[in-house]
Amino acid sequence: MHEPTSSQTRHPLRIAVLKCDSPIPSICAKYGDYGSIFTNLLQTAADSLEQGSAPFPPDFSSRDLDITAWEVAEAQSYPRLEDVDAVLITGSRHCAFDNDPWILRLVAFTKNILSDPRSRVRVIGVCFGHQIIARALGAPVTRSAIGWELAVVPVTLTARGKELFGKTELNMHQLHRDIVTALPDGVESLGSTSICRFHVMYAAQRLISVQGHPEFNEDIETDILHSRHLQGIFQDEVFEDGMKRVGTPHDGVLVAQAFLRFCFG
Repeated sequence: MHEPTSSQTRHPLRIAVLKCDSPIPSICAKYGDYGSIFTNLLQTAADSLEQGSAPFPPDFSSRDLDITAWEVAEAQSYPRLEDVDAVLITGSRHCAFDNDPWILRLVAFTKNILSDPRSRVRVIGVCFGHQIIARALGAPVTRSAIGWELAVVPVTLTARGKELFGKTELNMHQLHRDIVTALPDGVESLGSTSICRFHVMYAAQRLISVQGHPEFNEDIETDILHSRHLQGIFQDEVFEDGMKRVGTPHDGVLVAQAFLRFCFG
């Protein structure tokens, strides 16, 4: 657990972003890589917190974050666990159930953290990262028979989910057709959609993960929808359905605040 201390002596919250993909060029040009995108999200979340809210130390802000980024797909570069308080596994166009060497190494790295009762490192997962966590804990990940879940979709929260996020439901950007189909042992489901039953996973002081994309905004998702439509990945009907909802207000910053709260809880 990252312990709150006085403003004079406290150490930064050290989060390692494990980059599992690169954005398409148009997004990279505007927002940078996923390390930059998640850094911006987490900094915005920290600076948007109500001052004095539990469990954060006094005057907590983005200045108290030490965010590093690691290329785990191509370079297979990882942080030392003693140097971080949390790891955040990003989304990816790849499938979490594939057996590419870098995916197997990521699964093993995640399992090593979560299976060690002495570990103080928290694990945060987003989309592909959500699925990697499930796989590392022995839960099945597969392709949805229903198909793609795209753009902003409401996530219905459980009672515990409402408590953690402070809302009855979350609006989250989506971009997936792979899903977790069963909960790992010792993990709680906090939310679901019509396509994805286990949309938010949680285990206190161990992990929190979401199938959606809190780091996306309307511009990012629009670029991806257009790109994949032009490539023939999204047929007209799927593309048009996503475009109807891509501008719906979403709760990405609120979700990121929950990530930060989890690191202190």
